[in-house]
Amino acid sequence: MIITFRRSAGIALLALLGGLVTGLSARPSSAADACAESVPFTSNTEGYRGFRVPAVVEVGGDGTAADPGVLVAFAEGRVDSLADDGDIDVVARRSLDGGCTWGPLRVVADAGRDTIGNPSPVVDPATGRIVLLSCRNVHGVMAHRRVFVQYSDDDGVTFSAPREITGQVKPEHWNWYGTGPGHGLALRHGPRVGRLLVPANHSHRSAASAYRSGAHSLYSDDGGRTWHVGYVAQPADEDLRLEENTFAELPDGRIYSNVRNQSPTSTATRVDAYAEPGGTALLTPYRPQPALVGPVVHGSLLWVEPRPPAPPFLLFAGPADPAGRRAMTLRVSHDLGRAWRDGPRLTERPAAYSDLVRLDHDTVGVLYETGGRSPYETIAFARVPVASLAP
Repeated sequence: MIITFRRSAGIALLALLGGLVTGLSARPSSAADACAESVPFTSNTEGYRGFRVPAVVEVGGDGTAADPGVLVAFAEGRVDSLADDGDIDVVARRSLDGGCTWGPLRVVADAGRDTIGNPSPVVDPATGRIVLLSCRNVHGVMAHRRVFVQYSDDDGVTFSAPREITGQVKPEHWNWYGTGPGHGLALRHGPRVGRLLVPANHSHRSAASAYRSGAHSLYSDDGGRTWHVGYVAQPADEDLRLEENTFAELPDGRIYSNVRNQSPTSTATRVDAYAEPGGTALLTPYRPQPALVGPVVHGSLLWVEPRPPAPPFLLFAGPADPAGRRAMTLRVSHDLGRAWRDGPRLTERPAAYSDLVRLDHDTVGVLYETGGRSPYETIAFARVPVASLAP
């Protein structure tokens, strides 16, 4: 098992965190929620230049505020710089009180001077095991990434060593590869209840010998021991350059996929599609989703089921300023992703990647990159009342 600790900055760090929490502005809060916001990751601490690419899952608990379970927040710990390549580890912190406070930083995976990142966790409902996918590449070589899986059977206290599964999930003609980022799904409906489903993206060599990007799904029917490629989308349309992928399961079992669109010719920065129950084949092609206005950046999804009689809905988190990575905003869909409306804005400040997690029937959590001058100064956690998302 791997448990690695980096030395904290002690009292000075605690003072800094307090100032940062006070400074995070324009977030929804409640008088009944004394811990509406916290900061689990702060740049230039714990031996890291910065932290990026958040992901979060909840394990255990009974879905109520009285028994919140354990939150495990993951990120890339970037040692030397904020660049996407270099000495990058997968790190994590745990919270036992619904995101109000966070335990010590743990190094979950360390590839030495190479990169291991793109954490994509999912909880197996049959065992409570946290299954974590990630990708690794040699320092200075962003292509030819390899894919790994590891797990935790003690709610994120320890993790197994990464085990390579590249041969199971990456065809030889694929080049770049990214799991998630963000959480995966344990399916609750349809013919494959319990299946673990993880969004992913890749680049592939086209007929013209140029590499193009695409999106795909990964699935496991044995609790994360073996993995398979599900659907593969590689559109030739220049307006569709599919990159970072995210999923939500709908009540009828269909999978809603919302993807970052990297196309330089399209005005739509988000595209979406529906996959069949089980997530192994697309029911619709990817299409632009113009209602989700924002910059080109990763976004996150969550299916939310409030207390009856309030209806369930889809929730999307991402920056809303089309001119840049700022203004982290929640968007809500009451028609399974066809139309979207603005919900609460968590901050007007710089903001980038995010991940969403259900805390209980009354609260959702948002783990997201934000800061005063740059979105990469902290990874903050906001507790958002579900009531604030109502029309």
